[in-house]
Amino acid sequence: MQTFQPRHFAIVPAAGSGSRMAASRPKQYLPLLGKPLIFHSLAVLCAAPEVDKVFVVLSVDDAEWRRHDWSLLGPKLVPLFCGGATRADSVLAGLRAVANEVEPADWVLVHDAARPCLAPWHIEKLIRELARDEVGGLLAVPVADTLKRAGEQRQVLATVPRENLWQAQTPQMFRHVMLRRALEAAAHVTDEASAIEAAGLHPRLVEGDATNLKVTYPLDLHLAEWILTNREN
Repeated sequence: MQTFQPRHFAIVPAAGSGSRMAASRPKQYLPLLGKPLIFHSLAVLCAAPEVDKVFVVLSVDDAEWRRHDWSLLGPKLVPLFCGGATRADSVLAGLRAVANEVEPADWVLVHDAARPCLAPWHIEKLIRELARDEVGGLLAVPVADTLKRAGEQRQVLATVPRENLWQAQTPQMFRHVMLRRALEAAAHVTDEASAIEAAGLHPRLVEGDATNLKVTYPLDLHLAEWILTNREN
């Protein structure tokens, strides 16, 4: 009797505007080493032998996507014009859109469109360490800096102990049916792990590294360029 072998699919929510970048176009399309910022992580996901398809969830009225050539990424890449107002809305819309070609127990890796420095070893480690996990989990790094809790006027109210604190990254990897149900029940979350936690489950932390940074502010683009350039060299 043949046992079920779950497949791996990626969903990249990219319907946001990236307002904190103060740019004239959505953050995912800002230029980085001659390509749109989102191109770099999509390229890594599409090249990963463990990943069967990569679904990028765009806003319904996204006109920028068609202005770029994505053919180099091959047939794994599938755009879905069904994004919502929030990240959770977009991920859930993507999960619903692909339900007919993804089995309930297949794994879904959700990755930030604004994390262009994703590396092949990040994906390989995440999939390897979560292969037999009942819940799933996420890449993360232990908090190294001293943390301060601020008041309304930015005065320090308290120092927060950093022991056992981790900074969440992506990809975050969960079973299709589990993640869909969790997001349907907890729509107001900032990442997928939070939805799984709200369902009473405990995602596993898989240690990543600081190079998998999220581009949030203009300076981050320069850091991402430095990481990608030096990684290639």
